[in-house]
Amino acid sequence: MTKKTPESLLPLTPAVLHILLALADGERHGYAVAQEVEAMSNGQVRMGPGTLYGSILRMSETELVEEVIPRHRGDGDERRRYYRSTPFGKRVLSRELARLDAVINLARRKQLLPTGT
Repeated sequence: MTKKTPESLLPLTPAVLHILLALADGERHGYAVAQEVEAMSNGQVRMGPGTLYGSILRMSETELVEEVIPRHRGDGDERRRYYRSTPFGKRVLSRELARLDAVINLARRKQLLPTGT
């Protein structure tokens, strides 16, 4: 069996990229992931339950995320499922961000984007 590499999963879909970014700060339940994605994108990216949980399922199958039992269950809802990035998921995110950074730098060199921040 061939061992998968982070590069074999690139480029990431926008949903997977945003979910990994939302989980970069630590574990979250699904609804909190969707809220964080919307907040990070200033409302430009909204994930419905089908997209969110379908993506999380596929991400779990490719070992990008894993379900966890939270240390503190202070939200009062025992039905919530919590997820976190795996070490492999963090490597994939890092490679994807480096790839996107290279694309942005190329676009700037071609004067397709502003050179400032």
